[in-house]
Amino acid sequence: MAMKTQKEKLKKQEESRDFFCVVSDAFRIFARRSSMVLGSAWAFAGAILIIVLWGLTGPTFHYSDTWQLIINTGTTIVTFLMVFLIQNTQNRDAKATHLKLDEVIRALKGARNELVDLEKLSDEDLTSLEKQFERVRKKAERDGNNPGRIESSDRAERASGDQDI
Repeated sequence: MAMKTQKEKLKKQEESRDFFCVVSDAFRIFARRSSMVLGSAWAFAGAILIIVLWGLTGPTFHYSDTWQLIINTGTTIVTFLMVFLIQNTQNRDAKATHLKLDEVIRALKGARNELVDLEKLSDEDLTSLEKQFERVRKKAERDGNNPGRIESSDRAERASGDQDI
């Protein structure tokens, strides 16, 4: 009974969604699946095969303007459409990454919660924050409090140790 009620609710929600939401969801699903397929080695191999076949047909068509126009038009159309697919995928990935980092910032004790939603700051604010972090990094180096830094003597030691292996 509860399952039936939930299905009815979902159906009503779907019916009440406007056309833009339905199109947006359909494009999101299409973009995600397309990026998986078109970003594969098989898609690359297919593209190479098309170019080779096109090149091999050159002598048959006497390298005519129409023969050249076919590949130019095809690549232009594919490029134009791929721009939108790639941009959609990158926007979603960037948003997911920001949300994950925001959650890490919120979860860490002592982290500055002002750093959440940095992507919404103006360019001037980001530059100011970048300068502030540069000052913090330089101060940490002067104080010897930079655990990620490898001293030059450590580097030389590691390099000589690697040669013995």
